[in-house]
Amino acid sequence: MKAYLLILLALICGNQAFSQGENLFKANCNTCHALEKNSTGPMLKGVKAKWTDAGEGQMLYDWVKNSKGLITSGKSKMATAIKDFSGSDMPAQQVTPEQIDQILDFVDTYVPVVKDPKIGIDPKTNPEAELLPDYGQNLNLFYALTTLIIVLLLAIILMSNSILSFVKSDVFKDKLKNQEQDKDKGGLTKLVLILISIGTIFIPGKSYALSFDPTDATQAEMPWLKVENSDVYVLIGINIVLLLIVVYLRSLFNNFYYMVYKRKEKAVKPKRSKVAKVLVDAVPIEEESSILMDHEYDGIRELDNNLPPWWLWGFYMTIVFAFCYILYYHVFNGDSQEMEYKHSMVAAQKEIDAYLKEAAMNVDESNVSLLTDQEALGTGKSLFEANCTVCHKDGSGDIGPNLTDKFWIYGNDIKTVFGTVKTGTTNGMPEHASKLNPIQLQQVSSYVLSLKYKPGKEPQGKEFPAK
Repeated sequence: MKAYLLILLALICGNQAFSQGENLFKANCNTCHALEKNSTGPMLKGVKAKWTDAGEGQMLYDWVKNSKGLITSGKSKMATAIKDFSGSDMPAQQVTPEQIDQILDFVDTYVPVVKDPKIGIDPKTNPEAELLPDYGQNLNLFYALTTLIIVLLLAIILMSNSILSFVKSDVFKDKLKNQEQDKDKGGLTKLVLILISIGTIFIPGKSYALSFDPTDATQAEMPWLKVENSDVYVLIGINIVLLLIVVYLRSLFNNFYYMVYKRKEKAVKPKRSKVAKVLVDAVPIEEESSILMDHEYDGIRELDNNLPPWWLWGFYMTIVFAFCYILYYHVFNGDSQEMEYKHSMVAAQKEIDAYLKEAAMNVDESNVSLLTDQEALGTGKSLFEANCTVCHKDGSGDIGPNLTDKFWIYGNDIKTVFGTVKTGTTNGMPEHASKLNPIQLQQVSSYVLSLKYKPGKEPQGKEFPAK
């Protein structure tokens, strides 16, 4: 029991040390070093073993704490060999030997996260990946389609028998005697129906591609019968064919029936147009005598027609509208046209602000602009302190150049500074596009250009006009 507890304690302590090493790496080394490749600084994986093999394992701690001092002393061959890796010197790190060990242990044991190849395989991007059918769903479809086939077969048999019985009846035969031209047609139809009835008996109820695997049937996830997608398509095709046969037989039966029994023709009554009723509400001509008025002039009599409904209801609507208008504007003091205009402008401004906020992420070297508002510059200052003070201190320069004087290596306009911060340079300036979004890059670049002069590192580059 004690052994298990010791193992568990070791695992917990190991995980905590690994987590501390990761946090220390991100806080002190992530700016210049990458885990899986060379960056501004070299890749740290295996560096502890290299210094130990060179007999300078203890000097590695001195290198991390004060690289310049170790190079100046000339004691370390490893320090002399690596000093020209990039154009900038490694800054001194305020860490203990134990913390250095934690960082190097984390780097040496770091394993990149690999996604499970069984999850999210896309057959389009991975042609070798086989997309298996959903056998459970296909089996349910098989049950439904097979049941429908049975129902359609029964309907076909019943309708075929009904048609054959009707064709053999004396009533139908007598009708054919009176129509010589229909004799051959009736015999041909009878022959066709017999062939159809016989043929439907041999229509299979399931696809021959279906397979039953006893080994798969014992598995919890595999149904007892494997129904492939092609089997489902075949069953659907059979159902469509049988349905068409049913429709045809029904039509054929109706034709034969109405050959003997004529359709009853319904008396067509003149229908009054509903549109005319709604629009004009006019009385039919044959009923105009009911609305004749008593007075007459020169043989002309007047009809007492109703007002057109569209006009009458329109008049009622104007009364309702006027009542609502008085209540809204004169009783409840509703918004005037001017107030509605102002409300519309406020709503439109909100939409504009939302659009600008969304479009702001499209900032790049071609459209970046210098920010001057205090909120943006305050955010830029926080970003500068978190990402740039390692090399530039407060802007006066250390490993990197002084950002507050008139001398610039690449230029002092916002587009140039933005591009430098975003993509980095070959002389040691790391890229920040992977750490900051376009808005943050614009904010920190604008903050750099807002810095006032501070004495510090000697000038580098060419002199540019004041910002």
